[in-house]
Amino acid sequence: GRPWTMEQRTELFKREHMWGLNTYLYAPKDDYKHRMYWRELYSPEEAEQLVALISAAEQNQIEFIYAISPGLDITFSNPREVAALKRKLDQVKQFGCRSFSLLFDDIETNMCPADKEAFSSFAHAQVAITNEVYQHLGDAKTFLFCPTDYCAAFCSPNVPQSSYLQTVGEKLLPGIDILWTGPKVVSHKISVESIEEVTAVLKRPPVIWDNIHANDYDPQRMFLGPYKDRPTELIPKLRGVLTNPNCEFYLNFVAIHTLATWCKSSPAGEDDQNAQEALRLALLDWMQEFTSTDQPGGSVTLKKELSDEEPMQTDVSESPYVPGPGENPLYTAEPLTLDDLNLLSDLFYLPYEHGPTARMMLEELDWLKNHRQAAAWCGRAGKFDGMCEGVVQMFNRLSNVPNRRVLYDLYNYICDIKSGVGLARAYVKTLGGKTFPLLNDDPEPWGFRGGLSGEFQRMLPGHGNRDLFKHPPMTAVYCIRPYCTEDKVEVQKIFKEMQTEGDVRLQPKLISDGLSSCEIPPSPQCALVVEDDFGVCGYALALTDAKQAAGNDPLLKDYPSLVVVQVLPRVTDPSPAKRMISQLLSSLRNSGSRGVFCELRQSDRRMLDFFSKLGSFKHIPMDKSLSQDAVFMATQL
Repeated sequence: GRPWTMEQRTELFKREHMWGLNTYLYAPKDDYKHRMYWRELYSPEEAEQLVALISAAEQNQIEFIYAISPGLDITFSNPREVAALKRKLDQVKQFGCRSFSLLFDDIETNMCPADKEAFSSFAHAQVAITNEVYQHLGDAKTFLFCPTDYCAAFCSPNVPQSSYLQTVGEKLLPGIDILWTGPKVVSHKISVESIEEVTAVLKRPPVIWDNIHANDYDPQRMFLGPYKDRPTELIPKLRGVLTNPNCEFYLNFVAIHTLATWCKSSPAGEDDQNAQEALRLALLDWMQEFTSTDQPGGSVTLKKELSDEEPMQTDVSESPYVPGPGENPLYTAEPLTLDDLNLLSDLFYLPYEHGPTARMMLEELDWLKNHRQAAAWCGRAGKFDGMCEGVVQMFNRLSNVPNRRVLYDLYNYICDIKSGVGLARAYVKTLGGKTFPLLNDDPEPWGFRGGLSGEFQRMLPGHGNRDLFKHPPMTAVYCIRPYCTEDKVEVQKIFKEMQTEGDVRLQPKLISDGLSSCEIPPSPQCALVVEDDFGVCGYALALTDAKQAAGNDPLLKDYPSLVVVQVLPRVTDPSPAKRMISQLLSSLRNSGSRGVFCELRQSDRRMLDFFSKLGSFKHIPMDKSLSQDAVFMATQL
């Protein structure tokens, strides 16, 4: 899309410095001389701009990395092509740049006949030219290489066995760092195990090039949620982290602010709690930008694009109008609130996750559609209408903020969500017996959304099957509360049911079985249950000091506490179990525990999968004399 202006990039450098970040990678695909016309040198006018930009980065102690992407049409075996690449980077080096990157992402993998004769594989061709350019530059402060297989999903047959990555790892010079986006192009989560796996193949820790906030693939979505689902234990295992943000400059306040907070986080913290606190701090700071009129990008004078017209002026010689008795009062815009920004973030959260308010609105709409005869229908319809009105009021207050440039980056998105919410609101009112012109046989054009693209999608057989909101909803309403003695029978019932579920066998006998069967009472403040519409459907129990049950097991030296979690199969959403675990770990930490372990049976694949995906619990090898069917996982607090 539209490249950021030099003013915006300079403002970005100031923010990076203020927030503790230190790097900027210049790789806009709409700089034609970065990718499409990579061989061409910059003109004097273009050179002047880049010199100023590199200087501005240096003034703010930001490392400026110039990236070039020749992979669309380069012939690797042609010496003139290699010379052109060197000449281009030499020019940028003369601008004051000392860090560079060669990008071979998103290109065709078929080599031309000349390259097939010269190189045994595509990887060998890329490595050869990258090594030669790196050695030519000589004193590059940083040199990054982006492989064509830059995520696990692209690796055939997998990461450890990828011949492409093996060649890159073995042949690329050790001073060159390698970019990696994680399991996918846009990775939901990036685990420590996945990074250790790719590190072994690349023979160096990767630099994460994260697309969690990138929105260039969908013009209806922006992402204002926190940088999350990357455990802070990753930090010492990486060479660095870069983020590909939203296309629009002013929408990236939260993305970059929360990345900066993540980089400074302690590995011992709870990742979900850290992410929510990082979001809270980012929104507090962002609030100031909406009301500012004196920062770059904050001016309220308006000019048409590509026009020499003067900005609109107000005649200050006239006295301000004062309404007389009985006349309409002057319109006064309501100021934006922090609640508005929280709502905005919830509505445009992350690629794989809606924020809490958005989830609640979807759940309420789903319930209202399917329970028209329920006694609680009118009350819940009123609640839903109130949430829709909150979106409208947020839109109105955002539309009146002083900083118009921030608004203009937001406007298409908030206009679209307001319209979508309005249609849902009208639909619920028709369910209640009212008539609305938006939903009649001859609606206005804003009554049917999406244009031709929307019609194509609605005709496809899989339309909606990748929605974040599932039917029945994954995010059903669950209540987590402290365990009480009356819950004993329900906990025992769940424990017995899960022992007979599928292939879960009763052996081996685990210490945690005593907790689940209620033979051993949990420690104070260390017992929770979760309820849904049908009753208790899961539990989480813990012992602060498991020595009373486990004796002098060597495991207890580092992990003195024990936790057990179980939920019924009807709980398809992992969030309730995650929240219970998070609360228990917090209680155990407050009690002074330094570590906690859990026991699982090899046959209990569901809970093994749950703890593995948490990211914080690691497999603990145990003495072979113990049962082969028991799995021990643990985490430090």
